[in-house]
Amino acid sequence: MTSPPQITALSWLLVGVLGLVWGGTFMVIEIALLGITPFWLAAARISFAACLMLAIWSFQGFKLFATRPDRGTWATTATIGALSAAVPFILLSWGQQFVTSGFAGVSMATVSLIVLPLAHFLVPGERLSPRKVTGFLLGFAGVCVLIGGQAFQSSGAQLEIPGRIACMMAACCYAVSSILMRRLPAVDPIGLSSVLFLIGSAIVIPAAFIAEGPPPLPDGQTLLVLAFLGLVPTAAASYLRVIVVRSAGPVFMSLVGYQVPLWSVILGALVLGEALPPSLLGALTLILSGVALSQFGAFRRLVSDVRSR
Repeated sequence: MTSPPQITALSWLLVGVLGLVWGGTFMVIEIALLGITPFWLAAARISFAACLMLAIWSFQGFKLFATRPDRGTWATTATIGALSAAVPFILLSWGQQFVTSGFAGVSMATVSLIVLPLAHFLVPGERLSPRKVTGFLLGFAGVCVLIGGQAFQSSGAQLEIPGRIACMMAACCYAVSSILMRRLPAVDPIGLSSVLFLIGSAIVIPAAFIAEGPPPLPDGQTLLVLAFLGLVPTAAASYLRVIVVRSAGPVFMSLVGYQVPLWSVILGALVLGEALPPSLLGALTLILSGVALSQFGAFRRLVSDVRSR
């Protein structure tokens, strides 16, 4: 797309929903891991989402690109499919065995900082400015304050450094896939989501066989949890991600990375009765200040549009 990003009230709503959904996914994954191994968990999520989206796509007549795509477009789509879910799922599944959960959370928050320079050069209307950079740095600082000392604490694992590299590579995958997705020509969101999941399944299922052997036979509860993970935080959330990236742009979409650890902490307190960290208020202030500063122009345009109606 060559048109500048259009950030609307719906964009803000969708980003908020994505932050809430992905922030709560960690609790559900912990339940799923009681009955299935990490790689097969990733494979099950992506495969379930692929089947669901494929069924929905079939009712639309398999619409995809508005104009006949060339080989370059297909190559870009295949790359997005690999980088959107399959490769980062594999990297995180392996890397989180050797790093602290705090470092994994911070590595996902760096997606925003990786997207900024890439979008400046590759996405129309996403140029860097001192205000935008300061806002994103404030948000990242808020995530570090929220996670606390374990953000950069050593796990003591022998493969900790490769594990950290794997987590950072996963963050890079998410950032690059968002940039490439924005640059695709006009495309149907459901069709694109379906194709990306099919590509992801073709990668992650063989990887699971290689890493963990044949899939384990999960019990009924685990199957229900896997179905939920495939439906809500994978299929539905990824469809919303496509909409946000294609309309509001990858930089705006990257704000989700600051919300995920925040919602994870809040939901842990509300659902699991975990204690809220004393740093929550300070972290929340930094994150919200960073979002407000980096998206000041979008806020101003939204208020102006509301007043003109």
